[in-house]
Amino acid sequence: MTPERAEGEGTIVLLPTYEEAGNIVRMLAAIHRNLPRAHILVIDDNSPDGTGALADAEAAKHDWVHVAHRPGKQGLGVAYRFGFRWALDHGYQLILQMDCDFSHDPTDLPRLVELLEHYPVVIGSRRVPGGGSIGWPWYRNVISGAGSLYARTLLDSPVKDLTTGFKGFRAEALRTLDLDALRTDGFGFQIEVTSTLLHNGVPVHEMPIRFVDRTVGESKMSTKIFVEAMLKVWDIRKKIRKD
Repeated sequence: MTPERAEGEGTIVLLPTYEEAGNIVRMLAAIHRNLPRAHILVIDDNSPDGTGALADAEAAKHDWVHVAHRPGKQGLGVAYRFGFRWALDHGYQLILQMDCDFSHDPTDLPRLVELLEHYPVVIGSRRVPGGGSIGWPWYRNVISGAGSLYARTLLDSPVKDLTTGFKGFRAEALRTLDLDALRTDGFGFQIEVTSTLLHNGVPVHEMPIRFVDRTVGESKMSTKIFVEAMLKVWDIRKKIRKD
């Protein structure tokens, strides 16, 4: 089903993809198994491995799958800004986001939805009691932890896991964001969204999750992406202080 034809309310899961042919069909089934009444919007960046075509095939079979095709790899922030607008325009009340590589466990989705009954924003956190990472080498945990501490300190943030991509929002919380003013991408986008919501007075609750390193496909994470995200924290700090 194309985004133009889709209509819905209730819950939607935003699923940006790029070269996730080995995961997309299994992930769609896993999300549906755990949230059978939710819809899913796949936002594909013209994946050369055929991810978009696989998503289209699932959408042809299931009215709960919608697919948006973008002309090329434009970045995670652009994908999520599109997804947020699309979900709000189509009347969904709960908007969830997650990765397609199974690093975010679909079985955590019901817990996320349940907590959204009590909090306007819920994020899956690796840095609260009960949370953590599985399958990462020690040095990646050190780098990630140091980066998170750096961002939290610079932004004076009460949230311990600012870079997480596993999140849930009530629609009214997302509407407090000026989506056109969100300029960062990748991990920086995750930091900017959470920090801006906090600046807008929206409470953010951290739900412990176990982040699992992908087993199929290649990670999109690189040293360059990480360093760029940390440098963007200064821009986020300036923007928030200016507001």
